[in-house]
Amino acid sequence: MNHILIVEDEKPIAQLIDMSLSRAGYQCEQVHDGLAAADRLEQVGYDLVLLDIMLPGLDGYELLEYLRPMGTPVIFITAKGTLGDRVRGLRLGADDYIVKPFEVAELVARVESVLRRTGRGGAELRAWDVVVDTVAHSVTKAGAPVPITPREFDLLEQLLRNRGAALYRDVLFERVWGGEMEDGTRTLDLHIQRLRKKLGWQSRIRTVYKVGYLLEPEET
Repeated sequence: MNHILIVEDEKPIAQLIDMSLSRAGYQCEQVHDGLAAADRLEQVGYDLVLLDIMLPGLDGYELLEYLRPMGTPVIFITAKGTLGDRVRGLRLGADDYIVKPFEVAELVARVESVLRRTGRGGAELRAWDVVVDTVAHSVTKAGAPVPITPREFDLLEQLLRNRGAALYRDVLFERVWGGEMEDGTRTLDLHIQRLRKKLGWQSRIRTVYKVGYLLEPEET
């Protein structure tokens, strides 16, 4: 499981990022000023840092300079959205730059992309007694292999990475089948039924009326 440090002084935004990435299978930690972030970075190795620019103590640019020798990937998440700000951040060594306000789906996708590009992408996703190996494209339940088709695997991965969030049918169809849904709703429903049966998740993959499907958070 990838370990991500969120450095953001606006606590509601930090909590939103934490919740969104935790649902997607990441382990997150929050700090709310630059000096506290520097202390944590001395003590703990992280796979990725999500960094605001305007911070008390040390600002994001100063922290990025501190981080560069460590080789830890950094994504700036900031309200400073001008072209000059973006260019400065990327030239200083940030791996990506997200401007507030942002969509949660974009945030998760950008995090996945940077981790994959830097060789730190998490290989395993877990829910209850099910383990999904995203490199080997294998699924086990209570340690026993689960026979699964490529489409079922891709669909399961989307549900796990967006856990607790309702996913629209057309979004799932686009991400898994790569095209317009049109008559694909029956195909999607059939694959969901198969996943429920194979994993014993009849009550855990929930149908959301007029939206699509949702994988329940584990605490429920």
